[in-house]
Amino acid sequence: MSTEPRPPRIMVLSCPELSDPGRETARRHERMVDAVTEFCPHVEVVEPGVCAFGARGPARYFGGETALAARIIAALADLGVQARAGVADGLFAALLAARCHDGRGAGPVKLIPPGQTARFLAAHPVTALAAGGPGAGGLAASGLGPGGLGELAGLLKRLGLGTLGDFAALPARDVASRFGDTGERAHRLAQGLDSRPLAARPPPADLSVAQRFDPPEPRAEPVVFAARALAGRLHEGLSARGLTCVRVQVTAAWADGRQSSRLWRHDGLLSATAVADRVRWQLDAWRPAPQGGDDENTQGGIALLRLAPDQVIRAAGPQLALWGETVVSDRVARAAMRVQAMLGHEAVLRPVLGGGRNVTDQVTPVPFGEKEEPRLPADPPWPGRVPGAVPGLVFPAARAAEVTDHDGRVVTVSGRCAVSAAPVRLAVRGDPPRRVTGWAGPWPLAERWWDPAAARRRARFQLATDDGRAWLAVVQDGRWLVEAGYW
Repeated sequence: MSTEPRPPRIMVLSCPELSDPGRETARRHERMVDAVTEFCPHVEVVEPGVCAFGARGPARYFGGETALAARIIAALADLGVQARAGVADGLFAALLAARCHDGRGAGPVKLIPPGQTARFLAAHPVTALAAGGPGAGGLAASGLGPGGLGELAGLLKRLGLGTLGDFAALPARDVASRFGDTGERAHRLAQGLDSRPLAARPPPADLSVAQRFDPPEPRAEPVVFAARALAGRLHEGLSARGLTCVRVQVTAAWADGRQSSRLWRHDGLLSATAVADRVRWQLDAWRPAPQGGDDENTQGGIALLRLAPDQVIRAAGPQLALWGETVVSDRVARAAMRVQAMLGHEAVLRPVLGGGRNVTDQVTPVPFGEKEEPRLPADPPWPGRVPGAVPGLVFPAARAAEVTDHDGRVVTVSGRCAVSAAPVRLAVRGDPPRRVTGWAGPWPLAERWWDPAAARRRARFQLATDDGRAWLAVVQDGRWLVEAGYW
């Protein structure tokens, strides 16, 4: 059974009449997006007159992708907006599907079946990659931007690659070496592989709940009690719409103008009491120290407390733990959240392992409680990566070092990766020299050779020393650096 994740099903709504700039057109465009938001709260505006959203969840709720598209198009028609819809595996293909209607009775909805996106794209000309042509907005939204795409499309056409299918059939390694980073990502789009997820708009502000205190409340207990009631209202409002939120933002405003705002991981699992606890921690961290005097109000009290859902999604029910609990109590998690309340959401980070050729690229620091993906996926083969186990310690900044041979001369590596002599001694800056008891390498790596400003060549070594430790060292521009340790 395949373990690869299914590609996202994206629906694009295109209204060509709203693509021209103008104040009245902008107002109609906002009404269009608001109407689409009624069917899915996460909507990305691709360009004027075009918006997109993930279709898999809403389609299940409304009886299928075709039925969902028909409902949205009918709702937009009530606003006087004529729309066309395209559905495919990925934003680029869905945008082309929404724009490729030929006006011969095909209808306002074009649905590309799952798994058929690459076949659909293959028939399109490579000019779909060019800025200003069909799909340019989708390409820019996929992370490439318009710069240089016209030149790329023209070059591909001159080389005899007339369609996206011709371009997609080229080996990925050859495309990367010939056309660089832009060509590599355009090649992925031609194959039906989008380079990033949708950047959806934040949820509407009317999903938040707030309470004002008049006069301002100087004590924490009444505010925490109000937070418990607000959390109940927030849950009821989301449940009534069949929604839940990934995070909840707690904002407290003081009478003297100061404001505290924190994001707390939610995932539909925080009870009203749990939200109130987080409000208490946040207030404890931000409450000003007494300045003297007996009147509490001289310090200024809290004038406003607001809870706002962040990253609203369709409610699918929580995943229960082994014995049915929805939240597992964890002293470490509670301590981390309290530190976040005092120092900020990004004050406590956890490492997420991913891909990359260098050890510094393989770890992504993510705020505690988040479920973000690593910067680079771990699935590709990553040629040039150092084989074997991943180092247990990666230094925040590479440490200067010196590796010498038996005669005390610095070991060098030629352009053909020939080592001048066997490493005998390792001296890391700030530590005493150590005798090298074993070594492996070099593993060469040439990165971004097509970009003179970013190009670099490196040779990596693994060195074992007489104190029982092993090091990952690198030679770059004739200098030795130590990047990580295997302990």
